[in-house]
Amino acid sequence: MHRTHTCGELTLADLGKTVTLSGWVQKSRDLGGMTFIDVRDRYGITQLTFNADDDASLRASARELGREYVIKVTGEVIERSSKNPKIPTGDIEIKVSDLEILNAAKLPPFTIEDDTDGGDDIRMKFRYLDLRRNPVRENLILRHRTSQEVRRYLDSQNFLEVETPYLIKSTPEGARDFVVPSRMNPGEFYALPQSPQTFKQLLMVSGFDRYFQIVKCFRDEDLRADRQPEFTQIDCEMSFVEQEDVLNIFEGLAKHIFKTIKGIDLGAVPRMTYADAMRLYGSDKPDIRFGMQFVELNDVAKDKGFPVFDTAELVVGINAENCAHYTRKQIDALTDFIRRPQIGATGLVYARINEDGSVKSSVDKFFNSEQLTAIAEKFHAKPGDLLLIMAGSKDKVRKQLNELRLEVASQLGLRNKDTFAPLWVVDFPLLEWDEESGRYHAMHHPFTSPKPEDIPLLDSNPGQVRANAYDFVLNGVEVGGGSIRIHDRELQSLMFKHLGFTPEEAKKQFGFLMEAFTYGAPPHGGLAFGFDRLVSLLAGLDTIRDVIAFPKNNSGRDVMIDAPATIHQEQLDELSLNIDIKE
Repeated sequence: MHRTHTCGELTLADLGKTVTLSGWVQKSRDLGGMTFIDVRDRYGITQLTFNADDDASLRASARELGREYVIKVTGEVIERSSKNPKIPTGDIEIKVSDLEILNAAKLPPFTIEDDTDGGDDIRMKFRYLDLRRNPVRENLILRHRTSQEVRRYLDSQNFLEVETPYLIKSTPEGARDFVVPSRMNPGEFYALPQSPQTFKQLLMVSGFDRYFQIVKCFRDEDLRADRQPEFTQIDCEMSFVEQEDVLNIFEGLAKHIFKTIKGIDLGAVPRMTYADAMRLYGSDKPDIRFGMQFVELNDVAKDKGFPVFDTAELVVGINAENCAHYTRKQIDALTDFIRRPQIGATGLVYARINEDGSVKSSVDKFFNSEQLTAIAEKFHAKPGDLLLIMAGSKDKVRKQLNELRLEVASQLGLRNKDTFAPLWVVDFPLLEWDEESGRYHAMHHPFTSPKPEDIPLLDSNPGQVRANAYDFVLNGVEVGGGSIRIHDRELQSLMFKHLGFTPEEAKKQFGFLMEAFTYGAPPHGGLAFGFDRLVSLLAGLDTIRDVIAFPKNNSGRDVMIDAPATIHQEQLDELSLNIDIKE
């Protein structure tokens, strides 16, 4: 028997017991007459003690132990003279009578401690060592607990977990596919699924009524902190539902997760239209943990002789309350922030509200005191506030001001990771125009249903058609999204037409789905939550990598196993791929 107990469970109630523990050496301390070893496993740490009265060979073996040696010890549970209240086993220690080294270990390239000295690159290369650290392990335990609660809730709502294929057909919409050559069908390729979208719709046609899957998905796209080439989502679909039914079920899921995992009552989740989100926050995933809503100023700021405002499509700003103390250096830093190429703004106008209510601005020579007061009144500004104003084309300046709003809020400590502010964003546009291709693309995917009252606009004004689509946003992060689907063959054909598909292309890509619709497709809709993003928010992390056991780096590489990698020429030849491997 390698162990009778784990390294995290023994207490004073176990005094006098002879126990066997196995684990890794966390640290050792040789004090001359006494040697102390901390042994660690997934469950905790227990202190081992060896003293001068022990067998000389036993003490000698203890002194040989290095960090991360794998050992097995047997001994008596005794009371610890110098207790450690920071760990559950801090009242006891093991007086060792037998020690066996199960495996020696090289000195690890970084310390296996909560606050390690290893940087991201070295920890990614030795991820199996990084996973021994408490913070990373706790993140994965959190992930496990969350997945269990997801299954528990959805099972209680009569959802069935059904697995769908990983080797599917490539489609032209959405992000780039990862493709897999077929050896048995030369010149033909599978694709790895970006989503089980069409399969879950087919399950609704099959009468499965309520489906879910915690499923791996794949997208060949540029990576950021919240993206990986392979990721996991909570994928769901329901039959005989309207938008409100879907929102209620998955608002319930979010509340269940936060209550059981974090002990937090989310309360009612507010709703906001896409149009209002863009108008008030410049983002379709607004962070509503704080205010600072946009204030539009065209009626009080334009036609006053200031060219930047007069020529702009929109003049808009935010009120950074109680920030009039910001120095010119701090304001210049904000200006530099929005001028970065990633944001692309040209400048920033500011106005301070003085204690006497007067307004001092960076454009005083263009505006008199009455005009500046009128601007301040639009913000409902009070003494001590700082107004930050931008101007430009409507869509562009809103996005730029959104970045400024988030930066100011971060500086003011308003984006607390322990505060959770969920939001449903609804009524998205169905289509968005792509200048490069010169045609409309589906904002979500081609199977999203338009609002019934907007269907006539598909022919006359497609850009104004609203979708039966919705996103679940948490703290400014899009955690999930979905829609009511098209279940009518004729409407689906019309949608493909407006997306630029010829009838032949639509049949080739999605003929199987169109055929299925002729056999009685129920009204249906669904949603997918980004599971990695959700867990990272629960853990208070800025990146999803530390809630994934073996993530890729920012270049999409697994530096631990060195993938992707070249393959043998023989394999390429078998796959009928005309590629020459360069040595």
